[in-house]
Amino acid sequence: MGRQQGNIRKRKDLVRSNKTDQRKYNSQINTPIKKDMSGKQKNPSEKIRLNKYIANSGICSRREADMHIKVGSVSVNGKVINEMGYKVKLSDEVKFDGRRINPEPKAYVLLNKPKGFVTTISEGKGNTVMDLVSNATTVRINPIGRLGRNATGLLLFTNDDEFMQKFTRKGISRLFHIELDKNLKYEDLQKIQKGIKVDKKTIEVEEVSYVENAPKKEIGLKIKHIGNSVIRTIFGYLGYDVVKVDCVTIGPLTKKDLPRGRWRHLKEQEMNTINML
Repeated sequence: MGRQQGNIRKRKDLVRSNKTDQRKYNSQINTPIKKDMSGKQKNPSEKIRLNKYIANSGICSRREADMHIKVGSVSVNGKVINEMGYKVKLSDEVKFDGRRINPEPKAYVLLNKPKGFVTTISEGKGNTVMDLVSNATTVRINPIGRLGRNATGLLLFTNDDEFMQKFTRKGISRLFHIELDKNLKYEDLQKIQKGIKVDKKTIEVEEVSYVENAPKKEIGLKIKHIGNSVIRTIFGYLGYDVVKVDCVTIGPLTKKDLPRGRWRHLKEQEMNTINML
């Protein structure tokens, strides 16, 4: 798996290096953001005037927004709104000329997830990944895909619907370091490479190989599926239990300089590279 295999082989050294250099990167990673006057994130149920919502999205000024509202260019939750002074919630679906708009600045956050955190935005689920990125931004971000409670590694968050749809629709390559309960037979590795058919659906992978200089139960798997359960489906179908799952890369993104349990914002260059995929 070329460079991807190198990433897997170096994961332990990288974690040790990250721990050693953690103080060095504290000024760049997980720097607390400035909150609003209340010190809290915006309440998604709080209502604001529709023209302000549109203006905040960068489409036009409030006065121009009123004109567009009058001519029926704006809809809220599927209904065209012509009423001046109409108020909407941040959680509403507002469309301008058929395109959904967002009054909040776009945010893209990369987390190196530790064990013991559930990938969910629901409350009452115990420790969640949202707790880990609570100070990343004042806007509401959601995880793209998921990692199981005991899975570790990279997880992306954003409030950019188009960016998220690109992930869910086209997919993006993710490299996983997987540990099984027993050695993976070579014939089973070949089956995975060719595509496993489960419930009349073929699960395709991009690459799969043994991790170099490691027991045959440690596998590198490159796949575009964004769900975590597909990995257990693949190996469970062949009679193996998955012991550990670690997401090593997401497209061009790696865990370099990102200690476990920490987050950072994506750089403009990284965004440009992902958008070209």
